[in-house]
Amino acid sequence: MLNSNDSLIERDTPVARASAAVAAGDALALFAAVDDFAAEGLGHALCTVNRFDAARMGVTRLYSSNPQAYPAGGTKDKLGTDWGRHVLIDKRVYVGEGTTAIRAAFDDHAAITSLGLQSVINVPVLVAGAVVGTFNVLMTHPTLKPVHITHARLAALMALPGFMLLSAQA
Repeated sequence: MLNSNDSLIERDTPVARASAAVAAGDALALFAAVDDFAAEGLGHALCTVNRFDAARMGVTRLYSSNPQAYPAGGTKDKLGTDWGRHVLIDKRVYVGEGTTAIRAAFDDHAAITSLGLQSVINVPVLVAGAVVGTFNVLMTHPTLKPVHITHARLAALMALPGFMLLSAQA
């Protein structure tokens, strides 16, 4: 008989909740659990998850940790923007440090900075080489470290099943 020490398995952690959400087919619960996981390493003040619509070169918000300021369903057009080219076309992580970087990258910079946010990491989420969305975290501190980028990229990978679940349900 197999003897597993189940007492070592933590049940109420962001990773456990993420796993349970995927098993239940609940993309929004997954995104919330990934937000909690990312917060452990980033201490971010805002997390959003966006779906990418390549045909219109825009994103639609699927999840927000602050739905009052950034509700789900909100859209942003990225056609012809440096950010859109960098993240959505070139498939590169965007790291913005300080309010000057936020102002240069986002039309809604006034709303972002009014929340006290001073840095951002936007990670493109890819499936088989195609961008399906972005995982975004914004922090109140103006500078970032490589470990922050690594943690955000891992969180974006954790969010990937949510995009797949939503595609399967469409």
